[in-house]
Amino acid sequence: MDISLPLDKMTSLDKIAVMEKLWDDLCRDPEGIPSPKWHEEVLEARQKGVKEGKAKFILFDQAKERIRD
Repeated sequence: MDISLPLDKMTSLDKIAVMEKLWDDLCRDPEGIPSPKWHEEVLEARQKGVKEGKAKFILFDQAKERIRD
């Protein structure tokens, strides 16, 4: 299926509204969206770090600040 949208004529708000509609539709069947293998690998590595005491955690507010910086 070829779908085209007049992206060059859409405002940023229009584009965000379209993305939200797509996201809402996709969320109706999350099992229908397979996770890539690398997601599992990352989660396993993080769990291993927690078990081994090597994981480091920070408060959510600190994480947001780091991302902004």
